[in-house]
Amino acid sequence: MIKIAPSILSADFADLGREVRRVSSADWLHVDVMDGMFVSNISIGVPVVKSLRKATDMFLDVHLMIEKPVRYIDAFADAGADLLSVHLEADMPPGIRAALEAMERRGVKKGIVLRPITAAEAVLPYIKDVDLILVMTVEPGFGGQKFMTDQLPKIEAIRRYIEEYNPACHLEVDGGVDPNTAPLVVRAGADVLVAGSAVYGAADPAAAIRTLRGE
Repeated sequence: MIKIAPSILSADFADLGREVRRVSSADWLHVDVMDGMFVSNISIGVPVVKSLRKATDMFLDVHLMIEKPVRYIDAFADAGADLLSVHLEADMPPGIRAALEAMERRGVKKGIVLRPITAAEAVLPYIKDVDLILVMTVEPGFGGQKFMTDQLPKIEAIRRYIEEYNPACHLEVDGGVDPNTAPLVVRAGADVLVAGSAVYGAADPAAAIRTLRGE
């Protein structure tokens, strides 16, 4: 079954409690954390994740767009994240491995993320140890960008790796996902779709979620 994870980056930050309730029929809630260094934008941090945890029992899928993410694994685990995903480009391999080991110690689900420039093969050293691989189909850092169709072969390749090495691993796609692009990424092998403006910009978010699921 396809999971839908609305991105609160597209929500109204003046009333996040209401915005979470608007997408309560979704499977997960996607939270983009940006540090102004790994990406040029700055979004939210630990206090907002802690507040979201108090406001909902939805699965919190926290995407760390931050340099040297191992420094913050404990803080986001304490805040209530259910899954933490870190960019392979955000540290050297020992630092990425340390971040995944910290997630394991804290009992949170483990994810890795690839920017569009990063090849599918980069997941291979980690694929047996993670619960999720996230493929960015836009450049990370800003919402509302156009979907990059040239990432579809990468999604297909990673799906093949998952089937061979870790069939329980989720394959998530984030960036420009809407009713037109969702079928493309699902056919390529994704089973978790992050959607921001396609959900929060819809007159009826629940209907938009159903459409993205293919219902």
